[in-house]
Amino acid sequence: MSERARIWGLRLLALALALATWYFASLEKRERPSERVVDATVTYLPPRGLIILDPIQTVKVRLRGSDRKIRSLSPFLIDVVIDLQSAQTGNVDFHLGEENVLRPDDVEVVSIEPNSVRLQLDREGTRLLPVQVRLTGEAAAGAVPTGPPVADPETVLVSGPESRLRTLVSVGTVPVSLDGHAFDFVETAMVLAPDPLVKIVQPAAVTARVTLQRPEDQPIPEPTPRRRRE
Repeated sequence: MSERARIWGLRLLALALALATWYFASLEKRERPSERVVDATVTYLPPRGLIILDPIQTVKVRLRGSDRKIRSLSPFLIDVVIDLQSAQTGNVDFHLGEENVLRPDDVEVVSIEPNSVRLQLDREGTRLLPVQVRLTGEAAAGAVPTGPPVADPETVLVSGPESRLRTLVSVGTVPVSLDGHAFDFVETAMVLAPDPLVKIVQPAAVTARVTLQRPEDQPIPEPTPRRRRE
């Protein structure tokens, strides 16, 4: 073997050893345990006919796994499930453990913050509520509404926690614009839920009837008679 070939052989051997050393060092780093904290969404499984008031939406979960697994882990794959099938109305204290965390294989739960939550459950009810049509803008040609707009139908059915429903006196619509209108008009308006836990059952929209009066249609006030001088 020539001296030149021997030198190139040694160079290739050194390069191969360097690549092998880098590969095993990188592999060891990827397999080294690592930790990460994610904001996990909380999913509730309440009993039929009960609603959770002001539920906590996320908790912080500390996870441990290989460095490669933890780095590539998507927070959307982590979910915390709270099963309340046996709960009753009132306050419920629920302890969170690793059994409540849905996660990929080979990922360990180190801790959950908070590790317990207090929840309040209320019965679900329904109620008919009057609809108030909301107006916005300014009518054309000096026209003005002659009175509050009328909703058709006048009431809608809503559902939600009984404690929230008892405090409601009405529901409103999306604003109906007066802009560009000089005569009476009707418009479909969506009904808005007054509370995140209250749902509009039916109908989801009403017909708003708006009556306008223009200046020339307004009655001219009779002049006040002048008093005679004595």
